[in-house]
Amino acid sequence: MKKPIYKRVLLKISGEALAGEQGFGLDTETINHIADEVKNIVDMGVEVAIVVGGGNFWRGRSGQGMDRTTADYMGMLATVINALALQDALENIGILTRTQTAIEMRQIAEPYIRRRAVRHLEKGRVVIFAAGTGNPYFSTDTTAALRAAEIEAEVILLAKKVDGVYDSDPYENPTAVKFDELSYLDVLRLGLKVMDSTATSLCMDNSIPIKVFGIDKPNNITKVILGESIGTFINR
Repeated sequence: MKKPIYKRVLLKISGEALAGEQGFGLDTETINHIADEVKNIVDMGVEVAIVVGGGNFWRGRSGQGMDRTTADYMGMLATVINALALQDALENIGILTRTQTAIEMRQIAEPYIRRRAVRHLEKGRVVIFAAGTGNPYFSTDTTAALRAAEIEAEVILLAKKVDGVYDSDPYENPTAVKFDELSYLDVLRLGLKVMDSTATSLCMDNSIPIKVFGIDKPNNITKVILGESIGTFINR
C-alpha cells in the first residue's frame, strides 16, 4: 500500500467548491464528500489544516458602492459559516475538529492561536481556519499562504472546481491549455488566476509548494497525498 508523501498539509477549499452544482450556498452532498476525503487522509496519519473561502455566499469585491472594509468583513463572516458546516460534517464521521477564527467569536469557535493550532494538529485533530486573516484587503488565498507558513505545512492543496491551472478559462475557452508544472514566477509573470499575487509571493518567499486540482473528482485529495500526478504543481 502506498504511503503519504506529506505529513502536514494545508487544504484550501474555495467557497464555490462547497456550493456544488447549484453555485450558491452549501451543498450537503459536496460537503460530505469533502469530509470523507479528509477522513481518508487523516486515517493515514496526515495532519490536516483547512482554510475555507466564502465566495458561495459573499465576496468582498461584490459590494459595489459599499465601503471596502465593510464588504471584506462580510466575506470573512461567510467563511465562518462554511467552516462550521465543514466542522459539523467532519465530526459526524468521527473526526475531531477545531475551528479557529481570526476574528474572535468565542461562543462558536476558538480564537486563532498558532501554538494551539499546531498542538491540535499534533494530536490528530483537523483545524479549520476561518475569518481570513482578520484584516480587510487580504484574500483567503493569502490566509492559506500565511497559515501554511505559520504551521509549517509541507504543501498547500488548492482544491478548486477546475482540475488544474490553464492558460485561460477552460469554461470559456475549449482550447485552453493545462499546465502540469509551473514556477511561482510563471504564475506571476503570466497573470494566471491561481492565487492572488500576494499569496503567490508569500508562498515563493517561504518555499511552500502548491498543488492545484479539482475537488469534484472522487479521491483526488487522497491521490495528491499519495503522490499521484494530477492537477498542476507549482514550486521553485
